Amino acid sequence: MNPKAHQPDSLPAPGPSALAQSEALVALIRAELEDAGGWLPFDRYMERALYAPGLGYYSGGARKFGLRGDDGSDFVTAPELSPLFAATLARPIAEALQASGTRDVMEFGAGTGKLAAGLLNALAALAAEFDSYSIVDLSGELRERQRETIEAAAPALAGKVRWLDSLPERFEGVVIGNEVLDAMPVRLFASVDGAWRERGVAWRDGWFAFEDRRVSASADVALLSEIDTAGGDYLAETHDAARAFTRTVCTMLARGAAFFIDYGFPRHEYYHAQRAQGTLMCHYRHRAHGDPFVYPGLQDITAHVEFTGIAEAGVETGADLLGFTSQARFLLNAGITDVLAEIDPADTARFLPAANAVQKLLSEAEMGELFKVIAFSRGLEDTLQAFSSGDRSHTL
Repeated sequence: MNPKAHQPDSLPAPGPSALAQSEALVALIRAELEDAGGWLPFDRYMERALYAPGLGYYSGGARKFGLRGDDGSDFVTAPELSPLFAATLARPIAEALQASGTRDVMEFGAGTGKLAAGLLNALAALAAEFDSYSIVDLSGELRERQRETIEAAAPALAGKVRWLDSLPERFEGVVIGNEVLDAMPVRLFASVDGAWRERGVAWRDGWFAFEDRRVSASADVALLSEIDTAGGDYLAETHDAARAFTRTVCTMLARGAAFFIDYGFPRHEYYHAQRAQGTLMCHYRHRAHGDPFVYPGLQDITAHVEFTGIAEAGVETGADLLGFTSQARFLLNAGITDVLAEIDPADTARFLPAANAVQKLLSEAEMGELFKVIAFSRGLEDTLQAFSSGDRSHTL
C-alpha cells in the first residue's frame, strides 16, 4: 500500500493501535471494492469509513469531541463549548413538550453525553415534566462515555435515560439531532466540460483514489442539471442518506417536534456557482482538510447540509415545517442572554469564559450564521418562541 501521499506532514501521526485499526478498515473497504468490480460510489466509502462495525470513525473507540487537538479529539461541538447551549435549547424543548402534551425526549448521536446531561438538568430546572430521555447512538464506546457523563453530571435524572438499538415505529415527544445530518454519507458528482459524472472510489497505485463514471438519469442528476456552473468544472454533493433519515424520523414522529442543528445552506446557496469545489471536509486533531483518504477510520468526514432537501423530506411525510433559522437567532429567541445573565458578572472566573463561549455560539464569524436550526412538528398549533422572529423558512 502507498498511503504516504494521503498523510500530510502537517497532521500528527496516529499511534500504533490506531494505525492498526485504520489498516484493518482499509483492507475491509479494499475487499468490498474488489467484490464490486473495482469501483464504489463515494457514499458507500464514506459509510464504511465512518460506521463500519468496530472500525469506522464513529463505531470505533477513538476520542472525537474535545476542545484541543492535544487532548486526542478532532473537533468541538456546541455542547462541548458551553453548558449554556444545553440550558438554552432546553427552553424550546420544554415549550414543545408542553404544547404537544407529550412527555418523552429522544436524542440522536449524543456524543460524549454533555448535551443530554445538560438538557436533563435544565429541563428539571424549568419544571418540565418528562418521563424518559432516549439516546440513539451506533458507537458502543460513546454509549459508555454518555452513561458516565450523565451519571456524574445529572445523577438524580440518570434513571430516565435509556439507549435504543432500534427506532420505535411511533414516537410522541421531542427529537433532537445536533450535528447529525452532516455525518450522513453523501454522493459526489463532478461536472467536467458540461457533463455530470458520479465521483466514486477506486484502488490505484496502492491506495484509494477518486474515479468518475457516467451516470444515468435520476432525481439527483435532474437537480444537479439546474446548477449554474458558470461554464467551469464543478463538484457537488447530494444527500440521499440525510433525506432518508429525515423522512424516517418525521414518519416516526406521531406528535411533538423534531429539531436538527447543523451547518449548511438552503439549496440556492448550497449549489451556488461560486461553490464550485463542494463542501466535503475532513477533521483530524482540530485540523480541517479535504482528503477523505487520510487515515481511514481515524478522521471525521462531513459535508454541509442542503437544508431545502431536508425540509422537503420532512414535509413529504405530512409533518409541518415548524421553522428554519440561524443558530444565533434561534438561541437569542430562546433566551440565551437571560441564561448568561444568571451568572454574576462580578464572578469573572465564571462569567468571562461563559460570555466568550456565547459569543462563539452567536457570532457570524464563528457558529452563529453557518449553523442553522430546522424543526418539524405534528400536533402543535402555534410556532415556538425560538422561531418567533428571523424565521427563514421562505428561503428554502
